Amino acid sequence: MKRQLVATLLLLIALPAFAASVGAAGIVALLTHADAGRGLKRPELVRRMAHRTRARRRLLSSSSSSSHAKESDRPVRAGLGAGGGGSIVTNEYLVHLSVGTPPRPVALTLDTGSDLVWTQCAPCLNCFDQGVALLDPAGSSTYAAVPCDAPLCRALPFTSCGGGGGTSWGERRCVYVYHYGDKSLTVGQLATDRFTFEPSSDGGNADGQSERRLTFGCGHFNKGIFQANETGIAGFGRGRWSLPSQLGVTSFSYCFTSMFESKSSLVTLGAPAELQRHAHIGSVQSTPLLKDPSQPSLYFLGLKGISVGRTRLPVPERRLRSTIIDSGASITTMPEDVYEAVKAEFVAQVGLPVIGAEAGSALDLCFALPEPASPFWRRRRRRLPAVRVPSLTLHLEGADWELPRGNYVFEDHGARVMCLVLDAAPGDQTVIGNYQQQNTHVVYDLDNDLLSFAPAQCDKLAASL
Repeated sequence: MKRQLVATLLLLIALPAFAASVGAAGIVALLTHADAGRGLKRPELVRRMAHRTRARRRLLSSSSSSSHAKESDRPVRAGLGAGGGGSIVTNEYLVHLSVGTPPRPVALTLDTGSDLVWTQCAPCLNCFDQGVALLDPAGSSTYAAVPCDAPLCRALPFTSCGGGGGTSWGERRCVYVYHYGDKSLTVGQLATDRFTFEPSSDGGNADGQSERRLTFGCGHFNKGIFQANETGIAGFGRGRWSLPSQLGVTSFSYCFTSMFESKSSLVTLGAPAELQRHAHIGSVQSTPLLKDPSQPSLYFLGLKGISVGRTRLPVPERRLRSTIIDSGASITTMPEDVYEAVKAEFVAQVGLPVIGAEAGSALDLCFALPEPASPFWRRRRRRLPAVRVPSLTLHLEGADWELPRGNYVFEDHGARVMCLVLDAAPGDQTVIGNYQQQNTHVVYDLDNDLLSFAPAQCDKLAASL
């Protein structure tokens, strides 16, 4: 037993060497939307996304006790052909990799709003359903539990020294509790094991670049807003437990394909920008990544203003000061007064009848599309020419991010409804979600605290390997 403990401690001491050895080629992993390939119709996908946004907002609010105290639940109206309400479901992007020896597949939500990397493990005391077998520590020859007296264990906010009671996975090992503001949580054993990233940057496994030993949470009790397509979460935040921090990379990037298509893309960690430039369909812009000591894991941006069409909204810059970019959030949310200003300007410029709450819509602001102008359109049920919609631009420090129409407007021609894909949230924080980041290559330069972005055909990244 003593020999095993010494071996484990030596393994933990060696961990930084593994993290620091990421080569110039970097690491590349497959990235898909959580609902890809499930055959869900567009209105159902939007309804699921609207549910997820409310839940996700509560998660982020937990970082600040003041904003958490103000948080309230606003019901998500059912509609867009989706039927009634229901349980909250996820609408995120998944990183596909493997853990253990032999490698076992896991699918982890890419989350720049948290730090811990974890996946569900056997034995499972309380777990959500998942599409692949639970990771079994006993089946991996490279799995090593972190002792409860190790520095790695004490570094997490909530850990304990597992006792007896017939719970073998907690016996004198580091037991963690990692919870989120929406009451989701994972409880389990902190451990290290071999992570295999596929595909690697050269399409194979050359030079061992796709394998790393990492610390992660082996979750035995997991409860909250999860669904069958995921097995856990990959934290990409600024904290020491996140995937970029453990790998010791100075940059990472992702490119989200459209949520309405079952196409794959890539997430890169430490890979050079040349890997992605062939997929760009527009110019690259950059803006500083800012920090807030009260929320040290999050990536803040300097949002200076918002324009709808040619109208720059009269919103004080101080109301936009707390703005983050978050891959784990679905819909961009804004403080209620900021959102109301955006909403009012869209209503004024679009000029179509606004659908009230009684009509039932999954999103807050929807317009009634005009009836087909002739029997020709009605008989063939063809898609009408697009309704003119004003542009939406986020004025960042040093960059103007003009969103593509499909990244802030959803049109259901069958129901003759067009909706603005934005939302309000209590508190002072603006969160730029993944719906607004679709088909955009986003690069986090951690060395220089710089965020770069460019319009891209994200599926071309995976197709090029």
